[in-house]
Amino acid sequence: MTSNAPAEGTLYLMPVWLGEHGGPEQLAPENIAIASRIQLWYAENEKSARHLLRRMVPTIDLRTLEIHRLDKDTTAQEALSLLKLMHGRDAGIISEAGMPGIADPGALLVQAAHQARIPVVPLPGPSSLILALAASGLNGQQFTFHGYLPVKPQERRQAVRRLEQEAMRTGAAQLFIETPYRNDALLAELLGTCAPATSLTIAIDLMQPGGWTRTRTVASWRHDPPVLGKRPAVFILGRPANG
Repeated sequence: MTSNAPAEGTLYLMPVWLGEHGGPEQLAPENIAIASRIQLWYAENEKSARHLLRRMVPTIDLRTLEIHRLDKDTTAQEALSLLKLMHGRDAGIISEAGMPGIADPGALLVQAAHQARIPVVPLPGPSSLILALAASGLNGQQFTFHGYLPVKPQERRQAVRRLEQEAMRTGAAQLFIETPYRNDALLAELLGTCAPATSLTIAIDLMQPGGWTRTRTVASWRHDPPVLGKRPAVFILGRPANG
């Protein structure tokens, strides 16, 4: 263990719901027990973290909690400073939605914890990417997550073509996401760029009322395109079922 690392303590990765629907009954009892006793947390936003912890443990005393910012602007040096706050205590990373460290800035602190020989324990919970892939019928043995595609139309179109070509060449599922208010623009790009036979999965509002996952060919989506609106979504491109 490095001289800057706490002598003891475990860093827990605390998954949460994928939306506003759901209560403690949807989370593992172990998660609730750990959330009840941890007082040091790292989160993107203190207010939303407190809301999530109260939702998880209705009796929690929010006044005793110590919550520190961990977001996309956190530097590697700041991550090391955040770890020093443990002082041998257990701590938790809590995401805005889903699993910390997956499409989430928590990975930076986890990396620093490994370097400091601090135990890292992921707790069971939802990941929109894995749920979407499992429900897609596409290749769950070989897949790649690309995060957000470029915003500029020409660059985004080029990215879509590359992902489609990769899916056709390897058979691997190609997963990506978008800021919700740009969902419909991305869908229009996919339907205008991809070949008719390419498989496209859209997963919307997973684990939430009215959520759904559908896999169709691009040609089928073109015939009946949905309006996605500002709802959290996962998109997957894949090789046709008979390809």
